Amino acid sequence: MGEFVRLEVEAGVGTIRLDRPPVNALNNQVQRELAEAAKEATERDDVRAVILYGGEKTFAGGADIKEMAAKSYVEINKFGAELQASLAALAELPKPTVAAVTGYALGGGLELAMTADRRVIGDNVKVGQPEIQLGIIPGAGGTQRLTRLVGPSKAKDIVYTGRFVKAEEALSIGLVDEVVAPDEVYSAAHKWAAQFANGPAVALKAAKAAIDGGQDLDLRNALKLETQLFTALWATEDQATGMQSFIENGPGKAEFTGK
Repeated sequence: MGEFVRLEVEAGVGTIRLDRPPVNALNNQVQRELAEAAKEATERDDVRAVILYGGEKTFAGGADIKEMAAKSYVEINKFGAELQASLAALAELPKPTVAAVTGYALGGGLELAMTADRRVIGDNVKVGQPEIQLGIIPGAGGTQRLTRLVGPSKAKDIVYTGRFVKAEEALSIGLVDEVVAPDEVYSAAHKWAAQFANGPAVALKAAKAAIDGGQDLDLRNALKLETQLFTALWATEDQATGMQSFIENGPGKAEFTGK
C-alpha cells in the first residue's frame, strides 16, 4: 500500500484508490504507486475486476505542474517515459476495469480514466485535455487513447482547444459510457465490476487481449490472434464447466472457478 494510492479488495472487486488531496495530482510518486497497484491487482487471484477511483470530490486534476515546470529536458524525458509506463500498466491490466469519475478528470486525470475499459461519470463532471494552454500537448495517452475512443476529428478539437467537455457531450461522442448522479458514481461502477467477480477469469483475460491487441493489427492478423486465444481456452477448467453446465442446465448458470 502506497502513501497516495492503495488497492482495496472486497468480494472479488479491487478498487485502486487515489488519495492525494486536494486534486489527486499525478506526481512522480503517484505514478509509481499506480503502477505498483496495477501489478498487485494483476497478480492477486482474489481480484477479478478493478475500479479506478479518486474519491467523492475529484477523480484526478492532472499532472503536478509545479513539479513538471522545474524539470530540465533530460529530466522530462525520463518523466515522460515513466508516466507512459505507469498508465500502460493500468491499461494492460488483464481484468475488466472501470473508472469511477467524480468532479473532474483533466489532463493526466482524463488520460488515467482512458486506461480503463469503461468510464462512469457524474452528471456534473467535466473532462478535457487542457495541456495546450500550457504550451504543451498531452503526454500520457491523450493524443492516442482519446483518438481511438472518439475519432481523430473530435480528438483534435478537444486537444487543440483545451476546452472542458461536459458529461452529456462526453457520453454522446463515446468518451464515457455511463452518466449518473454524482453520489451514484462509485456504486454504478461497482455494479458493473461486480458482475465479473465470479466469472471465467481466463476467458475475460483472453477477451481483453483479443480486443485490445487486435486494434494494433490488420484484420487478417487480428483474426489469427482471436483464434489463438479462443482455442487456448480449451485448456481451462472454466471452459469444461461452462459448456457442461450449458448442456445440463441451459445458459447463464455455470459456477466458474477462474481456472
